[in-house]
Amino acid sequence: MRKWLTKDVLLISLSAFFADAGYQALIAGFPIFLVLYLKAPVYYLGIAMALAYGIGSVFAYYGGKLSDRHSKKKIAILGNLLIPILSFTGFALFAAEATTIFSAGWWARNFRTPARRAMIGDISSRLDKARVYGFLNALDVGGGVVAVAYLSIGIYLGIALKLIFLATAIPILISSLCLFLVSYKGSPSKGKSKRAISSIKAATKAAKAKAGAYKGVILATGIYGLSFYSLSFPVLTIAQESTDFYGVLSYAVFLLVSAIVGYIVGVFAKRVVRNLAVFGYFLAGIGSLIIGLSYHFGLGIVVSYIGIFVIGIAVGTIETLEPTIVSLAKSKINSGSGMGALTSSRSIGLFVANLALGFLYVIGPLYAYGFAAAMAILAGSVLLALGSNSKI
Repeated sequence: MRKWLTKDVLLISLSAFFADAGYQALIAGFPIFLVLYLKAPVYYLGIAMALAYGIGSVFAYYGGKLSDRHSKKKIAILGNLLIPILSFTGFALFAAEATTIFSAGWWARNFRTPARRAMIGDISSRLDKARVYGFLNALDVGGGVVAVAYLSIGIYLGIALKLIFLATAIPILISSLCLFLVSYKGSPSKGKSKRAISSIKAATKAAKAKAGAYKGVILATGIYGLSFYSLSFPVLTIAQESTDFYGVLSYAVFLLVSAIVGYIVGVFAKRVVRNLAVFGYFLAGIGSLIIGLSYHFGLGIVVSYIGIFVIGIAVGTIETLEPTIVSLAKSKINSGSGMGALTSSRSIGLFVANLALGFLYVIGPLYAYGFAAAMAILAGSVLLALGSNSKI
C-alpha cells in the first residue's frame, strides 16, 4: 500500500488548517464590519473585495514564478508570515482604511498560495495527487470552520470584532511554524534537468491533450472567478434576511460541506476534468441561483441554506480538482508557475466578479446571483470543450 500521508504532506496540510483558522474569520466578519459597523454602502464591499483579489492576482502570479526560481518553501513562508497584517483590520475607523489593511494581508496570502500548492504536488505521486489535494482542502476548510465557529461565538457573546480579528494572528503564526518544519526545500532544479524535460516535450497526442486540459482549467477558473463572488455576499444576504449570527453561521455550513466533499472527491474522483465541470462549476451555478431566487421571492432562510450547501459541494470539488489537474499537467520544474497561473486567473475573475456583483447587488440580489450562475455554467462548458480529449 502506498503511503500518501507523509510527514511533509501532513505539515503542509496543517499549515493550511491553521492559516484558515485565522483569516477565514476575517472573510466572514469583514462584510459585517464594513457594511454594518462602518456603514459603508454594499457596492463598496464589492470594490473592497475586487481590490483584494485583483491586485492579489499579480502577487499570485509572481509568487508562483519566484517559487520556481528560488525555494518554494522560502516563498511560502515569506508570504505566510505577512498574512497577519489583516488581523489588524478591526482597528480601522474608515472603510478605505479597513480595505487597505485587509487587502495587504490578503495579497500576502495570494503570494504564498502557489508555492504551497506546488510543494505538496511535488512530493506526491501521480496516483495520489487527487487524494492529497482532497486532504489539503479538507484541513484547509476545516480550519475555516473553526474560525467561523469562534467568530460566531464571539459575536453571540458581544465581544468586539476588533479583538476577535486580532486573535486570528495566533493560528496564522502557528501555520508559519508548520511550514518551517517541512523538510522538503522545494529548491529550483538545475539547468540540466530543464533541458532534459524540454527535450521530452514531444508533440504527441497525449501531450497535446494534457496541454488542452491545462489551458482549459486555467481559462475555466478565470471564467468561474467571474461567478465566484466572495462568500461575503451570501453572508450579507442571509444576515439581511435574518441576523448577523445566521449570516456568519451560513459560512460555517459552507466550509464544513466543502471540507467533507473535497476529501471524498479526492479519494473517489476518476475522470477529473469531467467531474470538475459537472460537480464543480455547474453545481456552483445552481447554488448561486437558489440563493438569488430565495432572497427575491422571500422563500426563507432554509432555502438559502440549501443554496449554501450546494455551493459547498461545488467548491469542495473545485478546490480539490483544479490543483490536481495543474499538478498532473506540469512538471516539478514549472509547478509553481502553473499554480501561480491558476491562482492569478481565479483572482482576475474575482476582481471583475466582485465589482460587478457589488453594483448588481444594489439593483437586486437576484441580478447578482443570476450573473454568477451564468458564468459558472459557462466555465464548466469551456472546460469540457478544451479538456474533453484528455485522460486526466
